[in-house]
Amino acid sequence: MQFQSLQNRNTFFALLCLLSLAHGACSSNPQPANETFAGVVAAATPEAADAGRTTLEAGGNAVDAAVAVAFALAVTEPAMSGLGGQTQVLIYPASGQPVMINGTSYAPRKLPPNMTASDIAGHRATTVPSSVKVLQYALQNYGSSRVSWADVLAPAIRYAESGFRVGPFRQRVWQRHAERLREHASTRLLFLNPDGSVPSEGQIWKQPRLAKTLKRLAQIGGEDFYRGAIAQIMAEDMQRHSGWISLDDLRQFPEPREIPPIRVSFRNCTVYSMPPPGGGWVVLQILNFLNQLPAEQLQPSSPERPLLLARALWLGHRNRKQQPIPDLSRYEDEIRKRLDKAAARRQWQDMERGGETTHFSVVDANGMVVSVTASINSYFGARVANAELGFLYNSYMHEFVLDDPAHPFALRPGGMPYSSMSPTVVARDGRPVLGLGSPGSARIISAVTQVVQLWIDAGLSIQQAVAFPRLHVRPDRRVYIEDAKLKSLIEKALAGAGYQLAEPKKDLMLRGLNAYFGGVHAVAFERGRWTGAADPRRDGVVRTARRPAGKSAEESKQTLLFLASRENRPILESRR
Repeated sequence: MQFQSLQNRNTFFALLCLLSLAHGACSSNPQPANETFAGVVAAATPEAADAGRTTLEAGGNAVDAAVAVAFALAVTEPAMSGLGGQTQVLIYPASGQPVMINGTSYAPRKLPPNMTASDIAGHRATTVPSSVKVLQYALQNYGSSRVSWADVLAPAIRYAESGFRVGPFRQRVWQRHAERLREHASTRLLFLNPDGSVPSEGQIWKQPRLAKTLKRLAQIGGEDFYRGAIAQIMAEDMQRHSGWISLDDLRQFPEPREIPPIRVSFRNCTVYSMPPPGGGWVVLQILNFLNQLPAEQLQPSSPERPLLLARALWLGHRNRKQQPIPDLSRYEDEIRKRLDKAAARRQWQDMERGGETTHFSVVDANGMVVSVTASINSYFGARVANAELGFLYNSYMHEFVLDDPAHPFALRPGGMPYSSMSPTVVARDGRPVLGLGSPGSARIISAVTQVVQLWIDAGLSIQQAVAFPRLHVRPDRRVYIEDAKLKSLIEKALAGAGYQLAEPKKDLMLRGLNAYFGGVHAVAFERGRWTGAADPRRDGVVRTARRPAGKSAEESKQTLLFLASRENRPILESRR
């Protein structure tokens, strides 16, 4: 591949790198002498990040904080995740081995024969949700025991009752999908103003029905979602709207399964990510391809980087489409072949010859890193909601294959849907040093890969790596480039290499960057301390948790408004 048209562009690329650094200031302030470090949270809304920080300051560990963040996001970023979705959790303790809690959702157990794409709409578009069960499992098995189930739900209840301020990115998402939200009575009721308009930026948005549901979960426990009054209301709603999920589907929902994350070495690090049905194996395969190249060729200022990166991304996305993992439960041998270093080298040499989601990352004072991706699949999921319970249903039934019964993602009773979720942790010398992930369907894979590569190869801070302009390449060789100047510089080189430039929608632009390219939220160990990065393409922030020196966790907990209320009255006594 020739790069002559790019050889004199080094100055531009150096400027591009410097400009990217201006998108985000350093996310960690020096620690005051009278405070002790309790952790860092990077999440897609300020409210969710505050919920995580509050939990850490109350003595919780990273898992406690992650559960609080997940429920707060279900309230404050309702278009991306919620009680009706699925959640994948990667936990890496400060010492010990990482573990993946597989939070896949499942197709209903009873499906009609000969379904077509037109049948999968509305209430029929949703798989059996996993999020509540996964979050409760994580808290019970990996939480600190210093923070209760009711405690981690308290911030979400507060935001649902008292409201949260709608941020600019969330308002743009609401605006984009306004017409679809007006089509169903449940979404008109829950997610639009009384006059049918979408919330304005800065408007305080309250969700009293969701608050009642969350209060009942806090009182009764997560099992109520699958076996109690909440489950009964869901099943009745599904039956009323010809949905396929039954009360038996909810009652028989399996316990979350713990599985080892898959891994590859990249430079002097080990990168762990999510196995099938997620997209982590593609992230790792692309890193294997990039590992064939000297790090110097992949520096931000290198004129070769865009085309080399496009090649590696295309190879990974093409392999995923043309050669999916055939067995989503017994995949170990197949993954071993896909991530083999020699195979990656051969494939790279052969080539030279010839929805939406949310992600957050948490680290605690002990260095435990938790990387969590949660989703209802598309923006606003199935675009239908349970009007009484106050949450949206997911649209993961759209992620099955209908015309090939032999395909691993063929729609079948109890099947696991196709997913690009790739919660990822990077370790060095056996200890976690970076936790990250992204929303964005297949762009998740591209975003996570590029941030990891820049952080390791280029030595950028995590905030710089997250803010750096990105590429995405589809299996059909269409290339999406975030930076307009870079696009014009390499257009001819791309065409000469067989790629075609394409344009994403630009209605979700924020701070000169496009949310189409993902929304990475990360924590990283840099210069001897933990810091974080919130993607400037979204409304997210980083929060550092600190406790006054000498003050116990219990004393801190008593001062926290989020966790103070114990006056929960009976919930769902009225079925109006």
